[in-house]
Amino acid sequence: MKPLNTYIDHTLLKPTATNLDIIELCKEAIAHEFFSVCVNSCYVSLAKEQLKNTNVKVCSVIGFPLGAASTQAKVDEAKTALSHGADEIDMVINLGFLKSKDFDAVWQDIEAVKKIMPKNVLKVILETCYLDHLEIIKASELAVQSGADFIKTSTGFGSGGATMNDVKLMKSVAKNTAKIKASGGIRDKKTALEYINLGVERLGTSSGIAIVTDKTSNSNY
Repeated sequence: MKPLNTYIDHTLLKPTATNLDIIELCKEAIAHEFFSVCVNSCYVSLAKEQLKNTNVKVCSVIGFPLGAASTQAKVDEAKTALSHGADEIDMVINLGFLKSKDFDAVWQDIEAVKKIMPKNVLKVILETCYLDHLEIIKASELAVQSGADFIKTSTGFGSGGATMNDVKLMKSVAKNTAKIKASGGIRDKKTALEYINLGVERLGTSSGIAIVTDKTSNSNY
């Protein structure tokens, strides 16, 4: 297993996050050598500046947290984030299209974003708390066939976060074609290791420091 810190996307997505909060997030990521920081797109350039000359990457969320923005809006937001220095993009799937069984619209939404970033990592957020087992399987299939590099469980803003069963379903579809990112409710080392042992290759959490120092966090994400 790789060092635990290298699995972590150190995350701050709350709407009240300030410039100073993002700067502190970046300092923490540097100190603990996390894989990346994950921020809203308006803070990509600030995070990139704070992290220059380090190995910590910048991840930006797109169409967050609802996934209900138009495809063109998602594409434009992703383009802007990438131009400001984002290394990776976490986009939210269109849940309404999925539940309408408009599967063409779902994969076209994902593919349109991936098309503009062929060399960057795209993670597709399924928001599994709103999906039944068959929908999780279908959403995973659509994301993988549309070029997703990762499929991700949750935004952390839904009614629930990652679960072991959801990850197992996603893994059964992704196999070796796409990787899995678990997020939402991962607050301690024990839980983090359980997901990693299932085959998860990235953890989205605001509790990264608690995880690597083997403490427990009260954070919701």
